Amino acid sequence: MESLTYFKNVKITPKKLRMIRDNIAKMTPQDALDHLNYMTLKSAKLLYISVHSAIANATSTLKVSPDVLKFKLLTIEEGRKLKRFRAGSRGMAKPLAKRYSHIKIILEAVEVAKPKPKKLVEAPKKAAKKVTKSST
Repeated sequence: MESLTYFKNVKITPKKLRMIRDNIAKMTPQDALDHLNYMTLKSAKLLYISVHSAIANATSTLKVSPDVLKFKLLTIEEGRKLKRFRAGSRGMAKPLAKRYSHIKIILEAVEVAKPKPKKLVEAPKKAAKKVTKSST
């Protein structure tokens, strides 16, 4: 069971988001939220919003608790580029690319392994002693 969440045209370069993504992809989504909440970077705040939304989306569509979710895929893709020019020396124009990102998150529900019930081992029954008549 999977849930796909896609955020398009996030105004930050993909390179800045990928620096944080490497640490977060190894965690569970709940741990990732805790980790991102205490970071001061702009990219961390944008990833926090997207992961929080992905968790809410997954819990409502899959009808599971957030504890059983894990990242199946977390990718940062390159979005559009706005091509602009900045004034350069001697009246020349220097090209400038304002980059956008796409964030793709796939969360899957992992079944928590329930411990198997232990089989009750019965104690071996003691053999009843046969009473025999002895001829004494």
